[in-house]
Amino acid sequence: MFKKNDIVTIEITDMGVDGEGIGKVDGFTLFVKDALIGDVAEVKVMKAKKSYGYARLMKLVIPSPDRVEPVCGVARQCGGCQIQALSYAKQLEFKHNKVRGNLIRIGKFDATFIDKIMDPIGGMKEPFHYRNKAQYPVGIDKEGKIIAGFYAGRTHQIIPNLDCALGDKGNKEILEKILAFLNEYGLTAYNEETGKGLVRHVLIRKGFTTKEIMVCLVINGKKLPHSEKLAETLAKIPGMTSITYSVNLENTNVIMGKEIHPIWGQTFITDYIRNVKYQISPLSFYQVNPVQTEVLYGQALEYAGLTGKETVWDVYCGIGTISLFLAQNAKKVYGVEIVPQAIEDARKNAELNGFENAEFFVGKAEEVLPQYYKDYEKAHPGENARADVIIVDPPRKGCEESVLETMVHMLPERIVYVSCDSATLARDLKYLCANGYELKKARAVDMFPMTVHVETVVLLSQQKPDDTIEIDLDLDELDATSAETKATYQEIKDYVLKEFGLKVSNLYISQIKRKCGIEVGENYNLPKTENPKVPQCPKEKEDAIKAALKYFAMI
Repeated sequence: MFKKNDIVTIEITDMGVDGEGIGKVDGFTLFVKDALIGDVAEVKVMKAKKSYGYARLMKLVIPSPDRVEPVCGVARQCGGCQIQALSYAKQLEFKHNKVRGNLIRIGKFDATFIDKIMDPIGGMKEPFHYRNKAQYPVGIDKEGKIIAGFYAGRTHQIIPNLDCALGDKGNKEILEKILAFLNEYGLTAYNEETGKGLVRHVLIRKGFTTKEIMVCLVINGKKLPHSEKLAETLAKIPGMTSITYSVNLENTNVIMGKEIHPIWGQTFITDYIRNVKYQISPLSFYQVNPVQTEVLYGQALEYAGLTGKETVWDVYCGIGTISLFLAQNAKKVYGVEIVPQAIEDARKNAELNGFENAEFFVGKAEEVLPQYYKDYEKAHPGENARADVIIVDPPRKGCEESVLETMVHMLPERIVYVSCDSATLARDLKYLCANGYELKKARAVDMFPMTVHVETVVLLSQQKPDDTIEIDLDLDELDATSAETKATYQEIKDYVLKEFGLKVSNLYISQIKRKCGIEVGENYNLPKTENPKVPQCPKEKEDAIKAALKYFAMI
């Protein structure tokens, strides 16, 4: 048993979800910040529980072969890059294994199965300077000098840094001009402890395709004095498109205020994901890594398997980034998002691209989707709302169970789940796979190199009756009537697919034949097991099968 302040030497054999090194000494597990897999280190125990504890890295005895020199000089102090000292190849391996481990441990999937269905992780060729957005807190150092940078891990202590290795290279010049402006006109930095001071944060966004730049100062006041002088300075920077300020008078950790006021130029910038154009405001959620966004959304599009005939629901749609990306290949796309401003942006983006097949709803997904389902049933008696494909991209907490339940009721052929937290993804997959869906493919995508965060996209397909029910077909017992000889099951399937765009199973066809009084062999399409759960043909498919039977003069 170890106690606080004990010094021990430990070999790091694993890494935790936050990038901390994990090792054991005499069966006692220690979590060590800044330690990497393969390190042998001298550490100081800071907190000790019964069987595990937390320690501080004091000295590297033998550095890991995967340890590299960080590009950023303040990488260890700053809270932004947790694993910059780890080689990028090893980072990708860590993230792939993180997703794999959660699917096995939390999702309860078999390891061999996961290894079979997981595609290799999507990494970057150049894993630095990839962020199109950065938010810099502004404060005062011990000498009273105005500084900007990033918070140290788990604190609100600002580490001065104008040249972040993950941000756009042009951010440094912008920040230098803003700090010079504040000093020249005697404007103050916000103090969290007293609630006084004017400038809280600087938001910078850049369209990597359009090269348009946005600057937004978040202030603790109603006005930004001498703002025209700031605009005069910043407007000289090539690509400058939007200069605004956001009013945030609250004593809160939330960075942006709700009010955006223009200073110069537009209140938005534009950018592209492939050939889709997006309008981005200071408050818009937009993926911060445009290069990897194409990889992530491209994978989602591939998994969706769109042909132009499908109805797609995009749940947690934001400003419509995925919705409009998919609208190019879908018949109709519906998007749901809780933030009204985001839906306003989504509608503008649809109009901007000339998409008339995208419709957006404001509200909580867990409320909008179930209500839509109920309203559709009322408006169309005997029918259920349905989707061919549902895309979900929820926040870190994952999907509400009511959303998962409604998704299952809507019977989509495929569900594509995009996740920023593979732990909640694994939890939600357990529900979906217990309610008629099968995990088909999964892939981790490294949207955030040098950090522990990783995105995942998975494909689930509806389990078909033909996939799960054993059929006992005895040709000697078939009583083929003259009607049955007019069309085979395959011909009926082909007709329904061609005319209605629906896929139907032999089971559904035999059910409707029986309903219509057409004799079917006594044992045809009956399950072998006793008291099986036999899926019943949905109304839409029943109508399509009846139309086929009429076409072939069988009824």
